[in-house]
Amino acid sequence: MNPEQAFSISNSLALAGWLILIFTGRKRWSAPLVTGAILPALLAILYAILLATHFAGSDGGFGSLAEVSKLFANPWLLLAGWVHYLAFDLFIGSWQVRDAQSRQIPHLVVIPCLILTFLFGPIGLLLYLAIRLVRARSLRLD
Repeated sequence: MNPEQAFSISNSLALAGWLILIFTGRKRWSAPLVTGAILPALLAILYAILLATHFAGSDGGFGSLAEVSKLFANPWLLLAGWVHYLAFDLFIGSWQVRDAQSRQIPHLVVIPCLILTFLFGPIGLLLYLAIRLVRARSLRLD
């Protein structure tokens, strides 16, 4: 398998998770299990494999933007970085759905947040937190 094939598979997996969240996010099995645990865990396993097989001896690092740029010049490590985003964004989207359910925020209100989290990560989270503040009058994460 080459990096492009692994990229395509990981994107398809993440997209399936986002579609599950959007269309069946309020089902008992959806956000708590499939998109909150199983799919992020599969992406995390892929991430761990990519790091274990391609990180040692690579150029670059995390000490400066130039080092990160050098690190991501390796397509396998760039893929690892992408998979990292896919896993964490899906986990956050799943949390948004579960949190909205517990605070009685309608799923239709959460869907734009999910789409933005899928496409632009922190912007979707920011929108959800704003909606949560207005609807539930709280930012507490307990």
